[in-house]
Amino acid sequence: MKNILKKTTKNKIVLTAIIIICASTANALETKPVLSLEVAQKMANACIAHQQENGYKPINIAIVDDGGNNILINRQDGACKACDLIAINKARTAALFNNPTRVFETVSHGPELNGEGAKEPGLAHVPGLITFPGGLPIRVGDTPIGGIGVSGASGGEDEQCAAAAIKAVDALLK
Repeated sequence: MKNILKKTTKNKIVLTAIIIICASTANALETKPVLSLEVAQKMANACIAHQQENGYKPINIAIVDDGGNNILINRQDGACKACDLIAINKARTAALFNNPTRVFETVSHGPELNGEGAKEPGLAHVPGLITFPGGLPIRVGDTPIGGIGVSGASGGEDEQCAAAAIKAVDALLK
């Protein structure tokens, strides 16, 4: 009976020590901001408002987390039906590389967009990687938390809609 009590007391002490260590370690872990569905919806609304104010063609909007996982996909009535996948890939490219998709345009197509002087022309052939404007990373300070991709209007207009969406939630991203 004494051995059982000793083992039980010893087990309780070890368990208590483990709990204390885990609790103190959990407090020491860094946390990072996460892009919520609520913020993504506000971004999509701002994106659509910008598109309507400027009279652009109807658009598709995709917002992903920092791992490229879909948070929100929105297609306006009358928007190009094939462009939803382009919007998703723009958002993923921007999120996973933490850069605007426009950056990949010059790198893969050259300064004149004719292939001459392209530093990495093969990028244009990587499945899912978008090498034209319309995708922007979403950050809190320097920390990437996702990406937004817009497709359906021109590349520049898509990018302006994405920028308007980010600007609309700027105060929430701090």
